[in-house]
Amino acid sequence: MKKIFSLLAVCVMTMLISCADYEEGIKVVNFDVKLEFPSTYDGSYEGLRVELQDAVASTFVDSTDAEGVAHFCVPSGLYKVSSSARKETVDYRYFFNGTKSQVVVAVDSPNVVTLPLVMSKKRIVN
Repeated sequence: MKKIFSLLAVCVMTMLISCADYEEGIKVVNFDVKLEFPSTYDGSYEGLRVELQDAVASTFVDSTDAEGVAHFCVPSGLYKVSSSARKETVDYRYFFNGTKSQVVVAVDSPNVVTLPLVMSKKRIVN
């Protein structure tokens, strides 16, 4: 009986010692993308679509605020940042495109990246 009790005590102690205490879940990083508009554009910066795509093609999407910044909360990793959008005014239709690859998102990396945009415009004839 003593041997069984001793063996059981050793098993319980081994199990308690070998249990790891770790935090489950994915750590996320607050990350902003600031769109850099051409100097010839004088319209609103709000509402342009911005995408972050990681190495396994998971895509995160947000729209820009009034300052032209999209705010993300994503897991650390390498991302491709892109924006493709269209804005209309009374006289013109503007098209914006930009992409940047190999953007590092991590706790110890800068939390803002600037994405230069290429713009084309078309006059609207009424």
